[in-house]
Amino acid sequence: MSSESARPTRLPRETFASMVTERLREDIIEGALAPGTQLSEVELAKSFGVSRGPIREALQRLIQEGLLRGEPHRRVSVPVLTKEDVADIYLARTALESAAAQSVIASGKSEETFRQLDRNVRAMDSAEAAGDWEAVKRHDLEFHTVLVAASGSRRLQRMFSTVISETRLCVGALTAEEARHHQEGESPGEGTHRKISEMIRDGNTAGALEALKKHFDDAVSVLTSRDSESDAEPASTR
Repeated sequence: MSSESARPTRLPRETFASMVTERLREDIIEGALAPGTQLSEVELAKSFGVSRGPIREALQRLIQEGLLRGEPHRRVSVPVLTKEDVADIYLARTALESAAAQSVIASGKSEETFRQLDRNVRAMDSAEAAGDWEAVKRHDLEFHTVLVAASGSRRLQRMFSTVISETRLCVGALTAEEARHHQEGESPGEGTHRKISEMIRDGNTAGALEALKKHFDDAVSVLTSRDSESDAEPASTR
């Protein structure tokens, strides 16, 4: 074996940046890095065992996705979403997914899209019955990803990929609330995904848009009321 072939392959900087990005993205979405957490390039470089270059690239990617926020003096932190942020995220999603639903129905892809959406609806129902809320969350996001992809619009998909990253900051809290209501025998918003998919199957544009709007309005209501309850807690219990 030559000395050249025995030499260890050096991973390119881009690979390190991608690995760090994926790990940080997962930690933010899963809540391991809580809202408000400040991130240090130096500390992250030590933690990952890489130079600061890939760390800096990873942080910039996540800032562009909306999962991190750049602050004065080059500080980077996990965003603390306000009620206005939550409402704005879902306003954007309503516009994007309404456009996607209209496009799907107008293009005659309603039946084909319904079959893909229905698979996720059934998977969500099964996961909810089993109390597997991680799976509920996963199939929920997949449902909406399928809807936008079915539009065939590259630009809608590109915009959706940005706003869905910010949505992931909300979904954990939303799923936790759904789990709590389920345990208490309540089912707020039950059947909304099924109704959306059925309206699309039937080619009912007005019905699909109404169901989508209600779905997102309900999400905003749950998330913002949850914040209000937190604000109302006595300081000693926080």
